[in-house]
Amino acid sequence: MNETKLARKAVKGNQKALEELLVAHGDQLYRTAFIYTRNREDALDVVQEASYRAFRYIGNLKNEEFFLTWLTKILIHCAYDLLERKNKEIPNDKLIELARIKKDKREEHLDLVEAVGRLEDKYRDVIILFYFRDLRINDIARMMEIPENTVKTYMRRAKAQLKKQLGGCEYNDERLFSRRV
Repeated sequence: MNETKLARKAVKGNQKALEELLVAHGDQLYRTAFIYTRNREDALDVVQEASYRAFRYIGNLKNEEFFLTWLTKILIHCAYDLLERKNKEIPNDKLIELARIKKDKREEHLDLVEAVGRLEDKYRDVIILFYFRDLRINDIARMMEIPENTVKTYMRRAKAQLKKQLGGCEYNDERLFSRRV
């Protein structure tokens, strides 16, 4: 059955239809959650919380065509909630160990997922939604509730920061120079 019809049924209260939609998008939701949390258990917790909220608030979905966009927005909020809770739960005796680990990580070469994780939230969201979720710019703009040109600006700035972090170019006095001649 087509996704829009399933979403329509789910909005009307059909829990089986919502369950089918969640199962169909489960892998994609997990991958997105993992990009944010970088931890299997936390990613599963985020997906579970997003699924719970979807069951609870499916009646608030205004346009069934944008079910996946709506669900992804819930997932991102759940990921931020979890990360915020995790930051508050760090015991004092672990702070010294974390400082040492962070220093070691700075000295190592960054991979793409770590580099994306270091971006500001707004830039990270745009990169994840565009490159990892394959959403179009207008869908991202609608999801983030910002103009399309702002999405493009965030994308350009995020890519520049990623280039700088990953060593894809030389960084000199605020200008980027490609290594290619």
